[in-house]
Amino acid sequence: MGTIWNGTRAITATEIHRRARQAAAGFESLGVGPGDGVAIYLRNDYPFFEASIGAGLVGAYPVAVNWHYTPTEAHYLLEDSRAKVLVIHADLYNSIHEIVPPELTVLQVAVPSEIQSAYGLTDLACQVPAGNTNWENWRDGFQDSARPPAQMPSTIIYTSGTTGHPKGVKRPSATTQQKQVAMRMLAQCYGFTDYLERGQDVTTAIVGPIYHSAPNTHANFCFVNDANIVMLPRFDPEDLLRQIEQRKITHLNMVPIMFNRLLKLPAEVRGRYDVSSLEFVAHAAAPVSPPIKQAMIEWWGPVINEYYGSTEMGNITFCTTEEWLAHPGTVGRPMTGAVVRVVDENGNELPPREIGEVIGRTEGSSDFTYQNDPAKRRQMEKQGLFAPGDIGYFDEDGFLYLCDRASDMIISGGVNIYPAEIEAELHKMPEIADCAVFGIPDEEFGEAVCAYIQPQPGIHLEEAELRTRLREQVAGYKMPKVWEFAAELPREDSGKIFKRKLRAPYWEHAGRTI
Repeated sequence: MGTIWNGTRAITATEIHRRARQAAAGFESLGVGPGDGVAIYLRNDYPFFEASIGAGLVGAYPVAVNWHYTPTEAHYLLEDSRAKVLVIHADLYNSIHEIVPPELTVLQVAVPSEIQSAYGLTDLACQVPAGNTNWENWRDGFQDSARPPAQMPSTIIYTSGTTGHPKGVKRPSATTQQKQVAMRMLAQCYGFTDYLERGQDVTTAIVGPIYHSAPNTHANFCFVNDANIVMLPRFDPEDLLRQIEQRKITHLNMVPIMFNRLLKLPAEVRGRYDVSSLEFVAHAAAPVSPPIKQAMIEWWGPVINEYYGSTEMGNITFCTTEEWLAHPGTVGRPMTGAVVRVVDENGNELPPREIGEVIGRTEGSSDFTYQNDPAKRRQMEKQGLFAPGDIGYFDEDGFLYLCDRASDMIISGGVNIYPAEIEAELHKMPEIADCAVFGIPDEEFGEAVCAYIQPQPGIHLEEAELRTRLREQVAGYKMPKVWEFAAELPREDSGKIFKRKLRAPYWEHAGRTI
């Protein structure tokens, strides 16, 4: 069994399991059983594991909740998930208590000092008020008793949709064979395959919010495979380097924005820490700029690996450092047992270099549905595979490349324009910290190109100069018509830029939403 660190605190996985069994007994006393939901509204903290495992032990679904939600968004999820219990950090409950359904049992978690420091919280707001149910006291009121094996369901993960409410991806209990398929796929993506076969220790860090799909899957996989785990309260680039050196971290699972922020640290800070313990770093969830990835490989060595997938279809392609250097920009080749196709609008499979919609799935994996929305589930499936909404192509060697999201594609004067291509060129300009390119309404062409630019700190950029430099790299019809500059761009919790928030004002003024 591994050790789990959270700041200065440390606990064994054995103790987490003991607490989870106590929680399971407590959930049963509340009438929670198979098919019910337990909403987990927590930052990266030990009770996340305790409540998730405890819910699974009684056959209930752990429902991971984005704690950044507004009260309206939180109310929708709590109603849609049909949760019977809400486990929530005390300060977060203060902001949503008015919308919590009265029939929901609320168990509040005191916020530990490590998380208080990371988020600048006051201690008073982080304690469980008198008269409310304290998670720790409640849990410890139940016996740690052996439990028969349960058909533990998967977590319900609410994906961040581009329009409307998020969709709850719900999977039933997996069969033994389906679990083996999932474990084999995840072991490759996270770099555990050889370690598990040889019985070697792995030390990893959870660097993203566990309520999000990728960190949640990674955290649970590492826990059940007895890895040592460093739970970071939030992502801080220098603190991650400090933890890598101090804990001798061997494996990481990251998103590209974290690479950007690490590389923005001054050279003397980056050189201060020993990262030689790293043996396998995986990244996914968002496109990565080739210059950024190249810089990370030069810094950390040939340990950077990439996989591609979605909450619905699982991970379906994989790419090592060596493969990426030989095929810059690829997200890899289909993994063993994965079916991946690129098809046109009629479902016909396209030859190499022809751009179309990417569809795929891992054969033998468990199926899913959308909570309370079977119609959306049917729309997601094509030819027995799943369509996450990505546009891409294969090269002659069978490596997949992603051009863009189908929802992000701009159609200007009948011509398809892929924002990712323009963003890739802008990312090459060192004065630009980040950027977002998307379509806005245009009376003549239907849509025009808009570019939002986030300059590096302390840098002033001129539109005219950027136009001149970009025009040397892309065709005239791809050039942004509108340029906007912002100190920070809005982001989803996965690190992706929240383009919908940037696009919305333009389309609302045009008399429709997107």
